[in-house]
Amino acid sequence: MRVAKIVAIANQKGGVGKTTTAVNLSSCVAALGKRVLIVDLDPQGNTTTGYGIPKRSVEKGTYEILIGRCRASEAVRKTEYRTDVIGSNTRLAGASLEMIDIPGREGRLRKALAEVQKDYDFIFIDCPPSLDLLTLNGLSACDSVLIPVQCEYYALEGLSQLMTTVRMVKKALNRKLVMEGVLLTMFDGRTNLSIQVVEEVKKHFPGEVFSAVVPRNVRLSEAPSHGKPITAYDRMCRGAEAYLALADEILKKNDRKGRS
Repeated sequence: MRVAKIVAIANQKGGVGKTTTAVNLSSCVAALGKRVLIVDLDPQGNTTTGYGIPKRSVEKGTYEILIGRCRASEAVRKTEYRTDVIGSNTRLAGASLEMIDIPGREGRLRKALAEVQKDYDFIFIDCPPSLDLLTLNGLSACDSVLIPVQCEYYALEGLSQLMTTVRMVKKALNRKLVMEGVLLTMFDGRTNLSIQVVEEVKKHFPGEVFSAVVPRNVRLSEAPSHGKPITAYDRMCRGAEAYLALADEILKKNDRKGRS
């Protein structure tokens, strides 16, 4: 039986387009006909609100799953955007402390998602901008990690720390963990800096940078305030085109590997 591929979207640096990528990549993969679940593993809950779900309304979400108060299937919320969501809110911030004495605490999310993995083609996990127990759960649960990198000064700052964590998780907790790829975000082709950052990132991650590049785009910035992914807010804008291209690239890459 074929089960969902689980992709964690991670970067401990804030402001790199991680949640924007989580919301819009998941909606674009769903728009291309796949069954998709997105898991909000960030206490800020921005992926949750990005799909139009008020954080206050999340009575069963990632927090309850991690501390064992509910099953993953009970926390799934249907949306009108062909994507299911397991939401979060600030309660999740306390999960790391509450799990501290639980044996196998890094694998809680992996065990929980096993119940619903057969129901989807892809499960995306939006990790928090930190390298804490929540992110370790995301990396332990996934098959691959996608790293958004913004095309700005200090783009590569902190990435060596993230890669060290990925290698540690692969060695100790999740032997199947691989790189899904590096995504360049906030690209501005009018500046030399953006072009230089692209070259630098490709040099740092040879063969692992997606062809699709996400531009600086006002419509991408506006969509979350309307509680909509970009496919529903403005499917014709440059940001939507970029995420649809990324979704297509990921589907083709995984089809070649016999996954879809």
